[in-house]
Amino acid sequence: MLIRLSISFLDRNHLLIELTSGPNTLRIAPTGKKHMRLKHTDLSEDLKDSCSSPPLKEIRSRAPRSRLGRRLSSTALIACITCVLAADDIQRTQTTEIGREVAIARHLSDGEEFSATVTNLLKYGAQIFSANWTVQEGQGRPFLKGTGKSLSDPSSPLLFPRNMNRLSGPDANSCAGCHNVPFAGGAGDAATNVFVLGQRFDSMTFDPSNSFVTGGTFDERGVETNLLTFSNSRATPGLFGAGYYELLAREITADLRAIASSIDPGQSAPLLSKGISFGVLRRSGDGRWDVSAVGGLPPQATATSGDVRPTLVLQPWHQAGGVVSLRQFTNNAFLQHHGMEPEERVGRGIDLDGDGFVNELTRADITAVTIFQAAIAVPGRVIPTDTAVREAIATGEKLFANIGCVRCHVPSLPLRNWIYTEPSPFNPQTNLQLGEVSVYAIDLTSPHLPGPRLRLDGDVINVPVYTDFKLHNLCDTPMDPNAELLDQNRLMGSAAFFEGNQLFLTKRLWDIGSKPNHFHHGKFTTIRESILAHGGEARENRKAFIMLGADDQGAIIEFLKSLRVLPPGTKSLTVDENGDPVKWPR
Repeated sequence: MLIRLSISFLDRNHLLIELTSGPNTLRIAPTGKKHMRLKHTDLSEDLKDSCSSPPLKEIRSRAPRSRLGRRLSSTALIACITCVLAADDIQRTQTTEIGREVAIARHLSDGEEFSATVTNLLKYGAQIFSANWTVQEGQGRPFLKGTGKSLSDPSSPLLFPRNMNRLSGPDANSCAGCHNVPFAGGAGDAATNVFVLGQRFDSMTFDPSNSFVTGGTFDERGVETNLLTFSNSRATPGLFGAGYYELLAREITADLRAIASSIDPGQSAPLLSKGISFGVLRRSGDGRWDVSAVGGLPPQATATSGDVRPTLVLQPWHQAGGVVSLRQFTNNAFLQHHGMEPEERVGRGIDLDGDGFVNELTRADITAVTIFQAAIAVPGRVIPTDTAVREAIATGEKLFANIGCVRCHVPSLPLRNWIYTEPSPFNPQTNLQLGEVSVYAIDLTSPHLPGPRLRLDGDVINVPVYTDFKLHNLCDTPMDPNAELLDQNRLMGSAAFFEGNQLFLTKRLWDIGSKPNHFHHGKFTTIRESILAHGGEARENRKAFIMLGADDQGAIIEFLKSLRVLPPGTKSLTVDENGDPVKWPR
């Protein structure tokens, strides 16, 4: 039997498929990849209902029951699937209009992240990370602060010339515009320092004629701010080894939460994970929780009321420990720095910032760019061929331990599970939650990921990250110039917020030799300055360093300089300056 297939476009987004055999004709009006309509009624009826077409699985029940009808139905199904896929490609081509200026011509649809190969998903994630966003795809947030809240003064939207603002944002064209040393995903020059908490202002101008609270200069108290008081200036962090780092934080969180769940009323238990102590958690006889002896965690993790157990969730991102996961970090950054709205943050189909665009970044987009960051290669060691330098590195590594630096900068931590998953089980609300979608997983030891990678050591991976994931007081007094005037971990505008901050996450040192600047504020140009700035809980370690002779101090510096980001694709984790493998320790 001869079956004639005819395909015609109804408009830019719809096509008509007709299958004819003799006097019988079957018309199909597909409306998308997953929804289409099969009916024997006239074409106008099909188009009238096209917006509510049934799922593909319902086609069979609507098809005619005759032998010819069944054959046409089967043929239609095959043809329709083929043509809809072709139409999808055609639509992609058609949306690439001459003169259109966008960074990403076609975004991933939700669900496509699961059908893409890991290699292709990483490539796409890298494109998102380096994309220079434009107003033709949703860049900018005319009626939103970088916090996601409405402007204090909606009569002055963030349109040109207020559309970009280096202090309060949007302040960058791309993620890689800041995270680029020594290549995309890295740290940033001092010129890329982040004005953390500046995003709570509409558009920072320091103009006192703008009387709106958190409008252009006046803070939540109505106090006029200046360049040093409106925000906390922070260095742009590197993301090398980010996947391993976050998995360690997740495991520590899970350990602490398991300990807490085992504490009955009237009992207490030490919070210990991977050899790191977070103090002691107690519970009174009536079930109330006592966190007074818990240390090293942000206030969000220890908050409790009555018999409500503290979450004990680590926040390993931001230098003061303010963010739980890479995904939260990413969602925050896109909104604050670029004015690109993640649909999981603002809602699907919602134009919260009033720029005329919806779904600016799909859930799949955020998963792709988060996976890209999680898969970035780990740092390694560069041991120069110069004999004197090698001796200094070996000596400095021992001295670093001897003067007590490793009590906080723990050289290596064991990772039990190296399968990185999205979403994180600990994501806060307004970020993708576990159970909302299928879990996306990658094996961080896979040879398909960017190298170098860490290798298994028995049944664990030892991660040489040089941190303990704890917050420590690094300031001698509240007036220490290294202290911050605002506390990122407190409610914005509250009294506690304005009391300032002296607690900082132990810096992960495994890439310190490649950093362009140092300390949380990035205002130091040498490692030595950072060491000498350690106060508070690290005061004795600073004294011990000062008491060393010049050669021994220099040896510690050389050791730290050897902790570096390696060129992409480097096979060995320890190399000389020529890239040749080095056996170390000797």
